[in-house]
Parts: sequence; structure tokens; C-alpha cells
Amino acid sequence: MNWTDYITVDPAICHGTACIKGTRIMVSVILDNLAAGASPEEIRRDYPSVSTAAIRAAIAYAAELSHERVLAVPA
Repeated sequence: MNWTDYITVDPAICHGTACIKGTRIMVSVILDNLAAGASPEEIRRDYPSVSTAAIRAAIAYAAELSHERVLAVPA
């Protein structure tokens, strides 16, 4: 899984917060939903523009952040 295929950071979108590419849906929203117990299917129902692969990419992004090093995110 290459999360950079699904996640972008653009200063012009959501103040540069990591978002699912092609949307204004922040990665943190996806992760918050998962942490609250929502299934990927429930998230997709609430956010139809988010694919299952994008949800997995959000998890992979969070895993990378947990390594506590600086990540370069392509715009």
C-alpha cells in the first residue's frame, strides 16, 4: 500500500491538513471514525467519495506517523 497514492497535503485545501485526494475529507476524520468503531463500510456510506483503498491508506498514513519521524507528503 502506497498511501501517497490516496492522500495529499495542499495548503489551499483544508489549510494544508492531510486529505483524501480529490476530496476535502481529512484523514483525521477517517481515523476518528475508525477509532469510534465505525466500519469501513459505514465510513463509505457516510463519505461515498472515499474508497476502501483510501481508508486503508489513511491507516497506513497514521502508521507512518507513529514512527515519529518527519514525512514528506507530495502535493
